[in-house]
Amino acid sequence: MLIIEDNRDLAANLVDYLEAHGHSLDCAADGLSGLHLAVTTHPDVIVLDLGLPGLDGVTVCKRLREEGHATPILMLTARSTVDQRVEGLTIGADDYLVKPVSLRELEARLMALVRRARGGLDKPQLQVADLIVDERTRTASRAGAVLTLTRLDYDILVILMRASPGVVSRREIERQAWPDDPPGSDTLRAHIHRLRRAIDQDAARPLLHTVHGVGYRLFDDAAISK
Repeated sequence: MLIIEDNRDLAANLVDYLEAHGHSLDCAADGLSGLHLAVTTHPDVIVLDLGLPGLDGVTVCKRLREEGHATPILMLTARSTVDQRVEGLTIGADDYLVKPVSLRELEARLMALVRRARGGLDKPQLQVADLIVDERTRTASRAGAVLTLTRLDYDILVILMRASPGVVSRREIERQAWPDDPPGSDTLRAHIHRLRRAIDQDAARPLLHTVHGVGYRLFDDAAISK
């Protein structure tokens, strides 16, 4: 999630609440920085204040939509008139909440936007070859056999599945899986080793690949070579 909010106290409250509920966040305190992060980090959803220094929220939203970025945007603002809400939705926002806001409601609305962007509840699955992850039930299977994974192993698997067939750097995996407490140098390697054993040990061909000096990727090289 990307939070673009210049009120430091509110931004800190949002970060504390959302990270405590398992979400990974980036933050910006002005419109230009927020626009840069929105374009370069590809968040799943954006919380966008309207009254920002530099570029205001309306301009940020307009630029993202004009440049073809479809990331869901929830506008969070003190502007509460019907005309202001209509303007926000008209220029490309997907939802609109007026401050002060319930953090529980904010999280629920953000998750609804993410689900909608991914195709709704009818398509909760990620798949690479015969490896399937169901994000609704937090389960994973390969060739129909359910995999036994720890919470962090599952989280790392989802990070790799969402990026497949692309490479995810070690640093990016660590940033997403351990947003508050970066692990020691061998921690990620241990999780990857356990994840590879769960995914590939009994399979005809491996799906989890190491890209030396860069990171890891999940892909079916047999399918790519066809």
